[in-house]
Amino acid sequence: MVAVDSSPFTADSGSVEERQLREVLAAVQAGTLAPDAALERLRRLPFEDLGFARVDHHRRLRQGAAEVILGQGKTPLEVQAIARSLAAAGGNLLVTRSTPDQFAAVQAVLPEVRWHERPRAITLEREAPPPGRGTVLVVSAGTSDGAVAAEAALTARLLGGPVEQIEDCGVAGLHRLLAELERLQRARVLIVVAGMEGALASVVAGLVAAPAIAVPTSVGYGSSFGGLAALLGMLNSCAANVAAVNIDNGFGAGYLAAAINRG
Repeated sequence: MVAVDSSPFTADSGSVEERQLREVLAAVQAGTLAPDAALERLRRLPFEDLGFARVDHHRRLRQGAAEVILGQGKTPLEVQAIARSLAAAGGNLLVTRSTPDQFAAVQAVLPEVRWHERPRAITLEREAPPPGRGTVLVVSAGTSDGAVAAEAALTARLLGGPVEQIEDCGVAGLHRLLAELERLQRARVLIVVAGMEGALASVVAGLVAAPAIAVPTSVGYGSSFGGLAALLGMLNSCAANVAAVNIDNGFGAGYLAAAINRG
């Protein structure tokens, strides 16, 4: 059985970042630690070793967002222990590719968490998301791409929104997309989610000046090869403002879009 003791990171002891920063700053102030040595130490603030996982509590300071838990492949108790550790250090929590059993385990120790069925995500929202400089717009080709689009939208909202969505506007009916041209051109970052041949990414990117993050999905018939056809189409886009993430990687697209929007 996996232990879920959250020590030494308790809710009333302050965040790991805060405690470690105070120690380093006090040492610099006292003259016992040189500024260059302090800078080097700040690059390697601690992680918590749970035995089966080493939780990176420094990531929020280093990258602007706390570590995100990938639920896939983990047992409910493993997700529970990691979630409890991250929550004790403060901030928001996101678990992607999770299951109802994992949600039940996390909710047992963190009753305020929420379950998001479509993106299969668990969240704990205790802080307002970082303000973005504009809007992240998630555009999805078909209803079958909805789960990946929902994962991208939720991730972007938590890490640097605001986020808007346009659904079911694939290239088989371009009039649906062109009806949203003003919203497309107003967005600061776009995430384009499509399966089949993945053509939507090129079409959308050709209409806007903003970066377009293309997400191929595994939706499609036999020769789509589980999303490989869409991925290759997006990688070979003739629109210069397209960059592609991996198949079904809504999280990666949402994270990157939020980072761009915060920058």
